[in-house]
Amino acid sequence: MQIDAIPFGTTDWSTVTPTEHAGETGKAFWRTRQFGPIRVRMIEYTPGYLADHWCSKGHVVLVVAGELDTELADGRRFTLTPGMSYQVADGAEPHRSATTGGATLFIVD
Repeated sequence: MQIDAIPFGTTDWSTVTPTEHAGETGKAFWRTRQFGPIRVRMIEYTPGYLADHWCSKGHVVLVVAGELDTELADGRRFTLTPGMSYQVADGAEPHRSATTGGATLFIVD
């Protein structure tokens, strides 16, 4: 990732208006900032959330709170807890997220 032409700044995520995104079950609330081609998000998944699609976008994902279950299209599954992260390239391995008890993620893509 090349980061260019973005001056130093801070983000108080509590002041960023969330947008609601329905999953197959549950909901995701995205607080999003865009810095040129780089999207940065703080996402809260409600308990019982299951993504309604397989994602092929590259991300760096950090679990801030709760527990995240990530399934890859090839059947592999990973459980991440606070302080754990994953990274995946654009088009590399389709993946989808789920959580039983809810989760908060910090994502850069």
